[in-house]
Amino acid sequence: MVAMFLSVGMIPTFAHTSTNIENYEIEVGWVTEPPVVGIRNDIAIKIIERGEKEGTFTGITSAFKNLDATIMFGGLDKQIDINSDPRPGYYFSPIIPTKSGTYMLELQGEIRGTDIDVKIPIEDVESTAVLDFPATSLYDNNVGALEHSLKNLKEDIALIKSNSKGKYTDDSESPLIFSILAISLSVSAIFIGILSMIKRT
Repeated sequence: MVAMFLSVGMIPTFAHTSTNIENYEIEVGWVTEPPVVGIRNDIAIKIIERGEKEGTFTGITSAFKNLDATIMFGGLDKQIDINSDPRPGYYFSPIIPTKSGTYMLELQGEIRGTDIDVKIPIEDVESTAVLDFPATSLYDNNVGALEHSLKNLKEDIALIKSNSKGKYTDDSESPLIFSILAISLSVSAIFIGILSMIKRT
């Protein structure tokens, strides 16, 4: 049932942003809200022309024939491909947002002789915390990262001790490398101990 609701042709409208350019109204937003980092989503675009009678409008077909769309985040931008929805005037573009924060859609070109040059903000992308269950904590993330580093350091030290071929083959460098890894191992262990003490308090 949910899959059908989110399928192409059934684009819901939540926190979408609208702008008017002469006779056209352009509305932009996410298909699935809230948008979450790392989860596939689609940018939904609706381009219509309002009718004389209130509540009526005409969807603009082939709107992107001479119109380019660019997704922007911070100082980064990427031109995106636009797909047509079965309903006239509705378009979408698949995307996997990789950072939380505000995204912007820039539209440049023309629609049926009307020049278009506009930047439209889209609802902020959120971290996975909004959907996580059970919720993860900063403590869990830090400990997990440190434990992973400790595991890698232990493996490297074991390789040095066993004089594993293909890694650290220069015997003159092995004592120095061993010392550095041993120090790193000790520091990581201390950090894990501190974090454990903080969690218990």
